[in-house]
Amino acid sequence: MSSPWGRVERLERDRVADQVAAETGIRLVVEGRCGGGEVGAAFVRWPDGRRAVLKWRPGTRLEDLQAGPIAVSEAVRAAGAPVPETQLAVQLGTAIATVQELLPGAPIAKLDEAGLEQALAFNELQAGLLVGRPDVPPLELYLRSDGPGFCLHGPLRAHNRPTALLDDWITAVGAEHPGPLRGDDAVHVDYHPGNLLAVDGRITGIIDWDGAGRGDRRLDLVTLRFGIHSDAPDPAVVARLDAVLDTFGDDVLRPLWAHMSLRMVDWAIRHFTPSAVEHWLELAESRSD
Repeated sequence: MSSPWGRVERLERDRVADQVAAETGIRLVVEGRCGGGEVGAAFVRWPDGRRAVLKWRPGTRLEDLQAGPIAVSEAVRAAGAPVPETQLAVQLGTAIATVQELLPGAPIAKLDEAGLEQALAFNELQAGLLVGRPDVPPLELYLRSDGPGFCLHGPLRAHNRPTALLDDWITAVGAEHPGPLRGDDAVHVDYHPGNLLAVDGRITGIIDWDGAGRGDRRLDLVTLRFGIHSDAPDPAVVARLDAVLDTFGDDVLRPLWAHMSLRMVDWAIRHFTPSAVEHWLELAESRSD
């Protein structure tokens, strides 16, 4: 039986390239699909031969993308982080197509201690970058209500008793910490090793700022902790990052951990296998009450 909540639509690269050409007159040459990601991205070439990345974001308005994710990524890029430039953004019906700079490097398959120290340093760079920028919307954690296509509570309530109990904890934390997320930091929102590009151990790119907004940069470190929850993470990296999270204090860590618990368990229920649900539930429960 299919899920009543459905799956997220994926990029149809040739169709979207045709729509971009019809809207702008720019014919992008599609080379192939980029690896990773849930919605999808494609390698393309501009008419002058430059390589770039075509992305597609359903259910988005151009003005919202420009005010939030693009503004945040440009602020971090201006601060010196290796963030791709958004070279084109086009409204295609209810979706947005973007063309972004292609940065060197490959996604980090397994984060080591040297990579973690670089990731922590870039996270520190995000602090206070949006002071005086009330035009950039604050982020929501969706602890008491559903997010737009992610962070859905219904799948947790319906899946089994442990996931329903986790949702009870998440909504209780949400009652203690009503949103939006406070702070004036630039927040990536999807800060995991697959969105960190590297060459010879040096991080050369931080990609996929599609959900970025204003708030507390420490959310990205909680996201990173979930992102290294693989089958065989580096124990030293896990210990180091856990020690960093332990310094946050309960008032900071609880709502951030609740958000990522909701996000990952919901996504696993709707898109992956029961074993994946257990994988994320185990981590979520490790810091829930």
